[in-house]
Amino acid sequence: MVEQLVQARLSIARACRIAGLSRAAYYKRPVSASERDADVIEALNAIVSRHGRWGFWKCFTRLRLDGRCWNKKRVHRVYCDMGLNLPRRCKKRLPDRPHQPLDLASEPNRCWALDFMHDALYCGRRFRTLNVIDEANRECLAIEVGTSIPSARLIRVLSRLVDCYGAPNAIRLDNGPELVSQAFTEWAAAKGIAVRYIQPGKPNQNAFIERFNRTYRTEVLDAHLFANLEQVQAITDQWLVEYNEYRPHEALGGVPPAQYMPRLTHAPNLYRPLST
Repeated sequence: MVEQLVQARLSIARACRIAGLSRAAYYKRPVSASERDADVIEALNAIVSRHGRWGFWKCFTRLRLDGRCWNKKRVHRVYCDMGLNLPRRCKKRLPDRPHQPLDLASEPNRCWALDFMHDALYCGRRFRTLNVIDEANRECLAIEVGTSIPSARLIRVLSRLVDCYGAPNAIRLDNGPELVSQAFTEWAAAKGIAVRYIQPGKPNQNAFIERFNRTYRTEVLDAHLFANLEQVQAITDQWLVEYNEYRPHEALGGVPPAQYMPRLTHAPNLYRPLST
């Protein structure tokens, strides 16, 4: 506004009085942050261009060692304005998990094991699978395919399995966010199912499902290019029947799971995957 008044042939003093601006503020031009902190920006760029994974404190210490005695708050402000503050990956705090031995059950429905797997469609879209097996005879009870399988969907899948086969005594699983959620633990407690969490970083404690995951990845996920989720579920369902009833299993003496230990249930094959 002052500039417009000055261009209208008013004096600077009169223009400042009209605009309510002091002459000192008029003569003192504002300096942009990029100009004011140009030397700090240049120094930080020189460091992160060579050491992209360095955090703030390592960069700040290097500046001090180079004789740049800028204030820590100023350097941190410029560091954040440049978008260099990397997210910290903190370890998730979990309660102590006692070691649960892999005891082989003498009959089905004593202990189930479940785990998640990840893969991608041909277009690059990611999807997950929820795999559930019976540890007694390695029979696969369900493989659920979906782009997202939160705790609510996990509970729906397990509830349908319980309706088909009855509730197991226990479920063995890892410490994924869906599996440690309050909703899942409350559902398991209501059903009278013991939840056996393995120790973090010890996938061998859930060896039965991990070995099944390898077979499923080798014979299905890595053997096909999938166009959509419906195709993944259809091929998986077809392979699931073959795995349970036809494919020889070395750990079971060379017989399929259904033949090794028949399931005592009056409702076989009632489970159907949820819609994706």
